[in-house]
Amino acid sequence: MNLTTIIIVGGIITIVLLIIGLVVSINSERSMVEQRLNQYLEGSEAQAEERQMQRAVLTDWVSKRVEKTSFGDRVARDLARADLKIKVGEYFALIFLAMAGGGVLAWLLGNRSPISFGIGVILGFIAPRFYVRRQQQQRLNKFNDQLSDMLNLMVNGLRAGYSTMQAMEAVSKELPSPISDEFRRVVQEMQIGITIETALDNLLRRIPSPDLDFVVTAINVQREVGGNLSEILDTISFTIRERVRIKGEIRTLTAQVRTSGSVLSVIPFGLAIILWFLNPDYLMSFMDAGTTCAIIVACVVVGLVGSGYFVMMRIADIEV
Repeated sequence: MNLTTIIIVGGIITIVLLIIGLVVSINSERSMVEQRLNQYLEGSEAQAEERQMQRAVLTDWVSKRVEKTSFGDRVARDLARADLKIKVGEYFALIFLAMAGGGVLAWLLGNRSPISFGIGVILGFIAPRFYVRRQQQQRLNKFNDQLSDMLNLMVNGLRAGYSTMQAMEAVSKELPSPISDEFRRVVQEMQIGITIETALDNLLRRIPSPDLDFVVTAINVQREVGGNLSEILDTISFTIRERVRIKGEIRTLTAQVRTSGSVLSVIPFGLAIILWFLNPDYLMSFMDAGTTCAIIVACVVVGLVGSGYFVMMRIADIEV
């Protein structure tokens, strides 16, 4: 394979990635759940058939086959929690393209070595998963920060005479994203006949927040045994507000430990990768002592780094 062929292959992969990014950005205005709900709310079979024809045939086929498995269900749940408007098949296609692009790029930069290609493939496999996890955590933190405001708005609405559904609808209109988007889905599900218990369970599935679990449990219990829901939510709001304040203080006090653990754990592997691309002969000099000895040393290093990261994260993990 000459340099011209490699450039052509790299250009094709780049164009495909750009097309996928453009398609995802165009379809990012509506989530998959909203599209399914709109089939009932809008009542237009022609629009539903048009959207069906616009879907990618290959990714649709992969999504239908994978989503039936437990692994595909977990991937779909992770994408919903990260609020990414892509299907499971599209996500797998993105991982495959990232692995191929990362492998080719690392192969070119790493003296066309198979080890460099393997490093690029591994990094390409990790990058999309890391992005999804990061989006999940950021969205969950933002939702938790808005939860106390949501409860205050619901309490005021209930005291003014609103029903529970009307109070949730007010939340979906008055508060910013992501909490407004999630409660808009809850209201839409209730409008097509889904019970409030099931709609709230779906919300809790998308947002795995312990604070939200308190709210959902309180609403479900109040619907079964009765009581003043506004007073219950007011008490929960005060509790959640205090928990958020304490968590913020703990996060500030433990920021140094968490940052040190993450940076110190990444530095050895990052330096090893950089040295491999800059001077592979120097990095491979530790193989002179023998393959068995080198494998033992590598396992010991990985074990020590992993145990150190685990201990530092456990120190910084303080339950509230």
